[in-house]
Amino acid sequence: MKKYTLKLAFKGTNYHGWQMQENAHTVQAEVQKALSTIFQQPIECIGCGRTDTGVHATTFFGHFEAAESIPDNFLKRTNSLLPDDIAIYEITEVVADFHARFSAISRSYEYTIIRLSNPFLADTAWLFQLPVDIFKMNEAAKLLLSYEDFEAFSKVHTDVNNFRCQVTEAYWAESGDRLVFRITANRFLRNMVRAIVGTLMEVGKKKISLEEFKKIVESRNRKKAGESVPAKGLSLVKVEYPI
Repeated sequence: MKKYTLKLAFKGTNYHGWQMQENAHTVQAEVQKALSTIFQQPIECIGCGRTDTGVHATTFFGHFEAAESIPDNFLKRTNSLLPDDIAIYEITEVVADFHARFSAISRSYEYTIIRLSNPFLADTAWLFQLPVDIFKMNEAAKLLLSYEDFEAFSKVHTDVNNFRCQVTEAYWAESGDRLVFRITANRFLRNMVRAIVGTLMEVGKKKISLEEFKKIVESRNRKKAGESVPAKGLSLVKVEYPI
């Protein structure tokens, strides 16, 4: 058996995330169906993460094993079998112990907010037109780098052993009518980024102070944090592996 990794992207609007589920349309199911057709054998493709319903990925990795070598014109043939909202860019043979999820050392997400209605971004950005204090939001975002426990931003009743994450980057950037939050960490909890963005927006609207934001993080209580922002504005944009 040979092991391969795929680099792909998908628009998550029509999917219940990457992970296969009963009675749900998922990206993993579409990718596996295409791979199984190409290799003419059942193929399981393990992804670098789950992603929530409606979340997108401009960069995503998956790995799979097959008894055969890569067929000719693999990318063209496989992409022809996939829906238009999923695309595979690269396929590479990897070492036997590579794992798309567990070998990753960091992941980066971006959350995009638009201030003006834009039909071309309606499915990939959140329209929010009220004024916010970006300076205060960035001050609060910096505080995230000082914490390790993010239970306050995790979906409740999730199947994880701990809520510790090492956040190495968290900031807001403004360009024209777009406001983008970028965050990088070694791992993420379910719903974590959307809950963080929702809480930072409360800071930007001056409904909570920086001190209150710190108390929310330290409370480890999801009920004290802000509401999760819509999934459509969130995209996985980078996954790093050891060289």
